[in-house]
Amino acid sequence: MKFLKIVVCLILIVFMSCKNDVQTIQELEKVTLAIKQEFAPDKRVELFDIKFVQKNNLFSIEGETTSKNALRILIDSLQKTNLKFENNVRILPDSVVGNFQFAVAKNSAINIRSEASHSAELGTQGLLGMSLKVLDKNGDFYRIQTPDNYISWVDKGGIQLMNETEINQWNASKKVLFTALFGFVYAQKDFEKSIISDISLGGMLQYIAEDAQFYQVKYPDNRMGFIKKSDAVLYDSWLENWIPTKESIEEIAKKMEGFPYLWGGTSAKGMDCSGFTKMVYLMNGFVIPRDASQQINAGKRVDEQLNFSDLEKGDLLFFGKKATENSKQKVTHVGIWLGNDKQEFIHASGNVHISSMDKTQPHFDEMNKNRYLGSKRYLGEKDVNIVNLKTIFDVKQ
Repeated sequence: MKFLKIVVCLILIVFMSCKNDVQTIQELEKVTLAIKQEFAPDKRVELFDIKFVQKNNLFSIEGETTSKNALRILIDSLQKTNLKFENNVRILPDSVVGNFQFAVAKNSAINIRSEASHSAELGTQGLLGMSLKVLDKNGDFYRIQTPDNYISWVDKGGIQLMNETEINQWNASKKVLFTALFGFVYAQKDFEKSIISDISLGGMLQYIAEDAQFYQVKYPDNRMGFIKKSDAVLYDSWLENWIPTKESIEEIAKKMEGFPYLWGGTSAKGMDCSGFTKMVYLMNGFVIPRDASQQINAGKRVDEQLNFSDLEKGDLLFFGKKATENSKQKVTHVGIWLGNDKQEFIHASGNVHISSMDKTQPHFDEMNKNRYLGSKRYLGEKDVNIVNLKTIFDVKQ
């Protein structure tokens, strides 16, 4: 029905002969906005940046998109009108990146920014060994898409570009998962002499060999090194045997107590509120949406009475501004319910720490209780926005 309305709107342009070109462009932009709201409402995970420019007796459609379907609907609809136009929209990825439409993070944490600049806001981070899609290039920066579909920019020094064959080989290779909070990859087994790089919780490298004390590993750029076995585990074995539970959510969350707050951070080096919840669930075998405003749209809604009685350990609590007659709800913070008699939850604010919703407790968080919006349950729920890595593993097997 919505598509029909879009087409009808476009066909009406045929009868706009009394309007000037500026008015026509304004009408076209309204139609484009309707398509964007249907196919790419969240620019963090899907792009549809389209504009119309008049060139002599025709209109040029310019911009970029990651949605072929959205662009096809726009073009098909325009062809039903008497407008003369040329399509100059880039469908990403395109020839700018050529065959290198994939990459793997090669530093312990890569900083992924909102713009192609080192001074741009930190949007998110990627962990060592993380597979990425490459969409575009601007100078020394690449626009990439992370496994949670987050789109932003990373400098070339943080990634190893790969073609389709190479990324398939990397993804299929046996991996070692780093499970300690912090550590190092050593050039030799005599680890007091040489360090290749640091590595932190959740990092992964290709497995080469092992002995009683070390895993020999390979980076995506083919550097070779050694990781202490006490700090890591074989990824496939971990994923196959790990059973995510309410208790394991709490265990991993408390393991990160004291980690510093970093806007845009999703690593042990620093994390924001949603980066923290994302890391906790990642180390339990799930890829969940990046931001709190996205995370609230996944899972099963619980605690509709907002009195905490319906909550279970591991549920996500969301905070922010409540909706009014003149404004929509705005989610600005998220934490994890610990499910105990102290009404405690753990969250990243200043650092990762435990707070309480019980005013009799010394760590009572009055501010967050007053801006509590509701909760979502992820464990045991099937949702396209909650990717169970075990399912992917089973498909590989």
